[in-house]
Amino acid sequence: MAQLIKIQDYISRYEQDIYRYPSQFAKLKKQQWDKLQAAYHAGELENLYSQPAEEQTLFKNDTAEEDPKGIFRKVKGLFNRSNNQEKAVEDIHIPNPVINHNVFSLRVPANPANLDELKQNFLNQLLRFQMKWGSSTLREKSYVDQSFFLEEKLRFFLQRFPDTFLVLYKPIFLLKNAPIEVDVILLTPVDAWCITFLEAEEDAAFIGSSDRFWLRRHHKYPDKKVLNPFLAVNRMGSIVTQLFELYEVNLPIKKVVLSRNGYVDYPETPYDIDLLDKRRFPEWFDKMRSISSPLKAQQLKGAQALLDYCQTTSSMRPEWDADQQQPEGNEHAEPK
Repeated sequence: MAQLIKIQDYISRYEQDIYRYPSQFAKLKKQQWDKLQAAYHAGELENLYSQPAEEQTLFKNDTAEEDPKGIFRKVKGLFNRSNNQEKAVEDIHIPNPVINHNVFSLRVPANPANLDELKQNFLNQLLRFQMKWGSSTLREKSYVDQSFFLEEKLRFFLQRFPDTFLVLYKPIFLLKNAPIEVDVILLTPVDAWCITFLEAEEDAAFIGSSDRFWLRRHHKYPDKKVLNPFLAVNRMGSIVTQLFELYEVNLPIKKVVLSRNGYVDYPETPYDIDLLDKRRFPEWFDKMRSISSPLKAQQLKGAQALLDYCQTTSSMRPEWDADQQQPEGNEHAEPK
């Protein structure tokens, strides 16, 4: 399952520490899936998750969990003792962050029809987990448009690719004070993919040209003009190239126009853009899924470069706001 490190302008905990969270996610996911498989084969699924739902967590910490308010007080104590009031929470190392039980509760069917059904149930819940990690931190959160939970393209990336793939989905870059939204950036251990979708009805045909608009044809519908996808993918490639050069990231950049359910006819495709339509997509997809390389330093460095220039819109969590509104005498009443 690929990891969602950024979605639009939502805050992401991967922004805090890109060198920590990807490996942590992969490790915890494997631990939980191994536990589920073992319980399934032993006929003990019902016993494994028989406790009340509010006590179930998808990723429980290996060590004892800590009260979220306790963590908040400790972090705030560090703020009170520091002369630098602008020190970010992200600079303070807190091992094994507490995970919200209500959001990450794991509910599995007691008697799944087969292992595939159990796995799909597990992946569906992991999707929500990834959405939460991609829109919140210990201190802040963003309000996610619920339509993203149902977006097929997002599910495609998160549920069909390896854990070592990092996804920026429709990120908004802030360059020269101008917000620029792009499509999808997929960082694998060996390269970076700038992906623009060109999809409509099943078996639609797209006639390409150097003009601003292409033509979409379908045997059931009238012809329709669509925006030339090269405009979007070239803009995205330019942004990634500039940031990689700035951060001295050594990772090949590839540009793709992807049409999984249709056909593209354009013999004069530029040499630096791949057109992957219904005929070529399966081969590319299988090749991507077969990449077994672990996370790489250049991949994470590239992710950091991109995240540093992404726009972020978020608000303080209620527990932080509530504590900040307490009288000063109460702040110092907490043990240091």
